[in-house]
Amino acid sequence: MPEHISRKELKQDRIHDAIEHSAEAVFSHSQMMLVIVVMVLVAALGYFGWSVYHDKQTAAASVAFDDAMKAYGGHIAGSPEPADPNGVSYPDEAARSRAAMQKLSMVADKYPSTNPGKLARYYAALCMENLEQQNQALEALKKIGSGGDKELANMANYQIATIQARTGKTDDAIKMYRALADKSSVFVPRPLVLLDLAGLLRQTNPKEAANVYQQIKKEFPDSAVSEAADRGLETL
Repeated sequence: MPEHISRKELKQDRIHDAIEHSAEAVFSHSQMMLVIVVMVLVAALGYFGWSVYHDKQTAAASVAFDDAMKAYGGHIAGSPEPADPNGVSYPDEAARSRAAMQKLSMVADKYPSTNPGKLARYYAALCMENLEQQNQALEALKKIGSGGDKELANMANYQIATIQARTGKTDDAIKMYRALADKSSVFVPRPLVLLDLAGLLRQTNPKEAANVYQQIKKEFPDSAVSEAADRGLETL
C-alpha cells in the first residue's frame, strides 16, 4: 500500500464513501417505508375484517332483539286491547316480563358490543323492575348509566331516579332528576324531567316545586307539559 495518497485518489475515496453512505441510507429508508406500508396494510385489513364481523353481529343481534321485543310487548290475556294474530299472548304481566327478560338477557349476553345488545340489557332491567326485582334492576341500570353511550346512559339514569322515587329515596331521585335536567338528551327530554322533579318537590319543598312549574311554563309555553305545569300549580 503506497505511503502517500494523492489528492485525486483521496477525493475519489471520499466520493466513493459518500455514494456508499447514500446508498445505505436509501436502502434503510426503503426498508422503513416497506415496513410502514405493510403495517398500514395489515391494520386496514384488520379493520375491514372487524367491520365485516361487527356488521354481521349487529344484523344478527337486531333480528334477535326484534324477536325479544315481541315478547316484551306481548298481549296480556283479558286486556281490552285486541291480540295481534301474529304476536304472542301471556296470562299476566309477570309471565310476559319473565319471558321477555329471558330473551332480552340472551341477546345482551351474546351481542354485548352491539347497539341491539346494549338496548336489550336496558329492557331486561325494565323487566326486572316489573317483576319487583328492584336491586337487580338498579345494578343493571347503574352499569348502563356509567357506559359510553350517552343517550342510553341518560335513559338508564332516568329509570334509576324513577325507581328511587317509587321506593322512598326521594332525595336521591331529586338529585338525579336535577342532573338529568341539565343534560341535552333526545330520549330523556328536559321538560319531562322537570315535571317529574316538580312532582317530587311537592312533597318536600312546595315553594321550589312552584318555581320549577313556572320554569316549565316559561321555557315551554303553549305545550302539553306547560298545561301539566298549570295543573300542578293549581293543586299546590
